[in-house]
Amino acid sequence: MKRAAIPLLLCAVTFAAGPAPKLVRVSLMAVERSVDSRVERMNVADPFTLLGTTRGIYLEGYGAVFTTEVNLVGLATISPFRPAFTKAELANLKQKKQERLVTLKQNMRQMLLDAAPALETVPESELIVVGVNIFYFRWEDSAGLPTQVVMRAPRQALLTARQANGAGLDAALRVQEY
Repeated sequence: MKRAAIPLLLCAVTFAAGPAPKLVRVSLMAVERSVDSRVERMNVADPFTLLGTTRGIYLEGYGAVFTTEVNLVGLATISPFRPAFTKAELANLKQKKQERLVTLKQNMRQMLLDAAPALETVPESELIVVGVNIFYFRWEDSAGLPTQVVMRAPRQALLTARQANGAGLDAALRVQEY
């Protein structure tokens, strides 16, 4: 009788431990690729530059966190053909980055909404977080611009908002800029 109880106890412990790590990693990888793809498609005529690839991690009891780094204006570089920017060009670059922050934030909201159903192994009570680090050259005027935008919401709220075409998301979404 005791021997029969041991396998049942092991099964119960295994199921109580939560989602299998391999299943979590597979779903994280799918969302990583989705975030990368969205960043690369944000503005086809003048694309954002994805600096590296998105990384996702699952923190048990907290949720799934995805981070990436972008340059909002990918063509703004110093080269032998453009050794420096004029003050007017620097002002235009800053203005363009401010405008593109709006596009970035809209896309980050959609990234969260798209990630919620893909992360089936993440409990609905836990969070899904997307953090974007924004790259600036030392010679840029980045005063007043964030270096990081972080958005997070509970997975359940994202699933509900997704079914309602995004309605109701603002109440659950937390946005922080650093």
